[in-house]
Amino acid sequence: MSSIMRAKLGSRPANGHTTFLPQIRKMVFEFCEKWPTSTNTRTYLVKHLEELAHKNPHVEIVVTPRNHKQPIVRGFYVNGRNKVIELRDMEVNGIEKKVQLLLDSSGAKIVPLKRRTVESMTESARGIWSGLHADRPQL
Repeated sequence: MSSIMRAKLGSRPANGHTTFLPQIRKMVFEFCEKWPTSTNTRTYLVKHLEELAHKNPHVEIVVTPRNHKQPIVRGFYVNGRNKVIELRDMEVNGIEKKVQLLLDSSGAKIVPLKRRTVESMTESARGIWSGLHADRPQL
């Protein structure tokens, strides 16, 4: 009797109706410890960062100093892209909304819905018009 080798039965995780894989993998807060434009960012980090980390265990959260520059938050996504949002002079509620925006985002490039070019698979019924090939009108 010969033994039959079985392949591993399994599938790659993917978003669907039974599973959800968050697209954000890392969030980096950068702020200056002295500048007044970073005051609300420092307040947000002291009061809300621990709660944010507990609610989102799938996200690596990093806080780094960024001396003499405006505060920012960067979101790094699974698809290799990142998004940067400046937090200068934002209220704590505004910072919460921007952080939630990064958490909910997919990291995909923003594609405008207006003015999409129309591409046809078939040739035009009238053909291609050119002023060089048209008959000259007689006056």
